[in-house]
Amino acid sequence: MTNTIKTFILMAALTGLFMVGGEILGGRQGMMIAFFMALAMNFFAYWNSDKMALAMNRAREVSEAEAPELHQIVAHLAQRAGIPKPRVYIVDNPTPNAFATGRNPEHAAVAVTTGIMQVLNREELAGVIGHELGHIKNRDILISSIAAVMAGAISYMATMAQWAMIFGGGRDDDEGGNPIAMLIMMIVAPLAASLIQMAISRSREFIADRTGAEICGNPKALASALQKLSTYNAQRPMQVNPATAQMYIVNPLRGGGLMSLFSTHPPMEERIRRLLSMQVRG
Repeated sequence: MTNTIKTFILMAALTGLFMVGGEILGGRQGMMIAFFMALAMNFFAYWNSDKMALAMNRAREVSEAEAPELHQIVAHLAQRAGIPKPRVYIVDNPTPNAFATGRNPEHAAVAVTTGIMQVLNREELAGVIGHELGHIKNRDILISSIAAVMAGAISYMATMAQWAMIFGGGRDDDEGGNPIAMLIMMIVAPLAASLIQMAISRSREFIADRTGAEICGNPKALASALQKLSTYNAQRPMQVNPATAQMYIVNPLRGGGLMSLFSTHPPMEERIRRLLSMQVRG
């Protein structure tokens, strides 16, 4: 199963969970109320995601005079990817990492830490930039925003179910509101939505790795970069807002065991294995 098909199936599952939850809560009316509440919040976040992400990570835009090599790499790879050159930012942080943001290729930005400029060679840095341009080219911000709308709506419905139970809702009638079903909605639905949303994010990372390797033409360089970044981030974790951790090429937040189910990034060993098995023409 390709990751594109997997993303489609996961999005369908998230939509199905939302529709079932709405029916349990109060029929079509309850479903639509939750959906529009989530849509309003995520609409704002989608249109302002780039500004919010850059500000939260204290990224500063740099000119070609300030970072000529970085600009040259971004411009060259953007041309290979067939997208407009994104704006270039630097985050003053010694831990090597990078992220991309923007609602579409015409309104995008790539940010790298000062640490990544010191740790990676030019080929490895190109691999990382290729990965970030892959996110932009594949419109992953849009996909993640849609997933966030659905997951947010399900969370709203769970909250509405909780208040309905408190104030005497939960009638077992033809309009929905079965108390047992509503209790399940309150507990299980938000958890399931979070798991599906994280799975979508992991699938998009695999796709960005492949797209990035194709853009830079050197999957081994990207694999080498990921190995270095993973090692450095384990030794010196970044202090970032958890809301922006999913954006980075290497997850700056550490977690294992059951927490891996909620990870926004797939296992590093698997990412590297897939890259090393690729055959890409330069």
